[in-house]
Amino acid sequence: MKVSDILRIKGGTLYTASPDETLINALRLMADRDIGSLVIMEHGELVGMVTVRELTQVLVKTEGNISATTVRAAMDDHPLTCTSETDMDEVRRMMLDRHARYMPVMNKKMLMGVISFHDVARAVVDSQNLENKLLKAYIHDWPEGQQPDDAPKL
Repeated sequence: MKVSDILRIKGGTLYTASPDETLINALRLMADRDIGSLVIMEHGELVGMVTVRELTQVLVKTEGNISATTVRAAMDDHPLTCTSETDMDEVRRMMLDRHARYMPVMNKKMLMGVISFHDVARAVVDSQNLENKLLKAYIHDWPEGQQPDDAPKL
């Protein structure tokens, strides 16, 4: 399974912000849209990512006074990215290694979408459910002369 499979199911709604916006406006957009991340774009290029993690760090650092803080001051300016052709096993490894909950999907310099750890987990569960269903169908159609309970135990 590839990242493109997740993006096809998930849809193409993207939320972005400018690095010069106030952090409170970015937080407001995240709250209004019930999202956990914003891709930060400048002059049509990815320059960073703001997630709940970065917001929490800034809130603690400023003791809650973020009225004058810009997105640039809070964003991760080297976010982990992948392409739509990246294999899901590689994405899982990358996200686990970096403790990343969100990952922008880039094809060259074009933002294709954002996938979350939740999206990846859902894809894995769906894939396992399909595999289980196929295995159960195979067992149900067991060859004549043998019974499924004669099969070796796994």
